[in-house]
Amino acid sequence: MSRFGERLREHAGDRPVLRRWPSWGAAAGAVLFYCLSLTPSMLPRSWWLQGVEAGVTAAIGYGFGALLGALAQRLGARPGPQVRRVARAVLAVLGSVLVIAVTARSVRWQGDVRRAVTLPPEISWWRWSLVPVVALLVLALVVLVARLLRLATRIVVHALGRVVPRAVAAGAGVVVVAVLVVGFVQGFLLAGVLSVVESAASLTDEGTTPGIVQPQLPTLSGSPASLESWQSLGSKGRDFVGTAATKAELTAFAGHEAVDPVRVYVGLRAADTLQGRADLAVAELERTGGFGRKVLAVMATTGSGWINKQASGPLEYMYAGDSAMVAIQYSYLPSWVSVLTEDEAVDAGRALFDAVHAKWATLPAGTRPRLVVFGESLGSFATEKAFDGRLDRLATETDGALLVGPTYDNPLWKTVTADREPGSPVWRPVFEDGRSVRFAQVPADLDVPARPWDGTRIVYLQNGSDPIVWWSPSMLLSRPEWLEDPRAKDVSPAMRWYPVVTFWQVVCDLMGANNVPPNFGHRYGTLPTDAWAAIAAPPGWTAADTARLAALMGS
Repeated sequence: MSRFGERLREHAGDRPVLRRWPSWGAAAGAVLFYCLSLTPSMLPRSWWLQGVEAGVTAAIGYGFGALLGALAQRLGARPGPQVRRVARAVLAVLGSVLVIAVTARSVRWQGDVRRAVTLPPEISWWRWSLVPVVALLVLALVVLVARLLRLATRIVVHALGRVVPRAVAAGAGVVVVAVLVVGFVQGFLLAGVLSVVESAASLTDEGTTPGIVQPQLPTLSGSPASLESWQSLGSKGRDFVGTAATKAELTAFAGHEAVDPVRVYVGLRAADTLQGRADLAVAELERTGGFGRKVLAVMATTGSGWINKQASGPLEYMYAGDSAMVAIQYSYLPSWVSVLTEDEAVDAGRALFDAVHAKWATLPAGTRPRLVVFGESLGSFATEKAFDGRLDRLATETDGALLVGPTYDNPLWKTVTADREPGSPVWRPVFEDGRSVRFAQVPADLDVPARPWDGTRIVYLQNGSDPIVWWSPSMLLSRPEWLEDPRAKDVSPAMRWYPVVTFWQVVCDLMGANNVPPNFGHRYGTLPTDAWAAIAAPPGWTAADTARLAALMGS
């Protein structure tokens, strides 16, 4: 053995980095957790994602099993060599049978989940058979990394043990390795990944979606008359102003002469500071006449600056173009990365609303437009935080709010949901008899309870199968309320809660939140049309108009 190998063996003790066979406790834990990972979750998954999720889950079970086995040995429960050999043989046979049987059974479970979100239940058998293969590879990789970290800890403890007492060295060794690992992940790996993603996103932001062209109307940002250049809007900003309804389209729907709508968007490149972009947005609203329209919507963007056209389009048609919408970009990063820097979203939401509201408040009360706010996903979080998560501020400073797919961290959503009336389910809570706040997954929910609204109307849209709404760290150790009966119609009745496992399952569901049909997962289809009709319908608007507009928006 080389000198390096001898020293490595000295520091690591008698235990090798890799075993010929894992301990029976670790193997049993891995098999159990693998099987639990295949049970129904919130949304259907692809075979490769299921394999990765199963591999990580099995690794967690491996760790728990190894820990319990080590504790049992400490307590003296150590069977003889013959018993251990028989136990390993039995575990190998039963474990293999169980893995095969549960993998086969999970095809039916996936079918149940797919039916819950109106997808065809059939999946590819031969692809699904690769799930345990992918899981085994992921498990092996995670275990190898864990063993290398354990080896590193022992080396550090051994070195420190030469100068300090053994007990102190053991604790210090764990802390040193933990600090080094966290520093590497946060300071090098995560920072590097974010830098690469942001660089790629900034390049994407320079592109323009096929079919989107620079507007010529002075009521749209990026036009020749705009205070902003077309290029400074960014990709999502160009999409926003480039998809505004035309006067002809609005006239055809309204049945009378419409006007050109106002859409103001300020891109990240337009000003060096957030306040500068907010001030530019107000200047653009003044230039376009946005403060003279019947309705003015402050739109919080998600991540890279995207605004759902299903949420922006209805207001223009409802008001025959006599509307204005304003938004600013705060990041190049997509939403799944932007959650790591959510303070930027909060600051942007607050800066934009405060700037718009300050100007709006100076207008004569009889001439002000109806002021409404909108936010989706991270944008809903930013919208709530703009009002410090207070319902009274949101209700008094606006004329209505539409919040779509809120996150578990939304402060106002948390408060209203927790204070719901007894007997109302968490996925469709009733708060203060529905006087000002209502929740909906389908249009009929907007009439629950069946009583008139009072004052400012605030609507949350949330699907029962939206993991962005329902994922929470508390699922690690406690059963979530949305799995209690009665469940939302789009949550599989076969789904069960398991400590740690369900938490990780829903984390993986986040990746497929938009890979489902409309009205499931994080997709809300034309439901914003019904919501806007309930929040801020113009005089004379009817239920037939809403149905007609929803059909148009869905075409």
